[in-house]
Amino acid sequence: MIYKILDGEEWRRAQRAGVFEGSAIDRQDGYIHFSTFAQVAETAARHFAGAENLVLLSVDDLEIADALRWEPSRGGALFPHLYAPLPVSAVVRVDVLPWDGARHIFPAGLM
Repeated sequence: MIYKILDGEEWRRAQRAGVFEGSAIDRQDGYIHFSTFAQVAETAARHFAGAENLVLLSVDDLEIADALRWEPSRGGALFPHLYAPLPVSAVVRVDVLPWDGARHIFPAGLM
């Protein structure tokens, strides 16, 4: 399982389209940024601090394996990058990611 944090409105547009083409930074970089379970909280803190109206997508990485690459990023850690649009069908769970004034609150039961 890999994770994507994005604005709730971006997710609603993706649902209507059947695919997520990426956020502005994804399109700029040429791939969709994801995080592993171990990386996602730090990703939220670094790149989304204070942001509201976020959702957390849990994505079955086996469904997108052909276009997924694991590449070094923050501190040399390998991060999953998708070099294709994300089909909505690969998303197995969607959770609201609320901001409590200090950090985002992640849902229980993530893998």
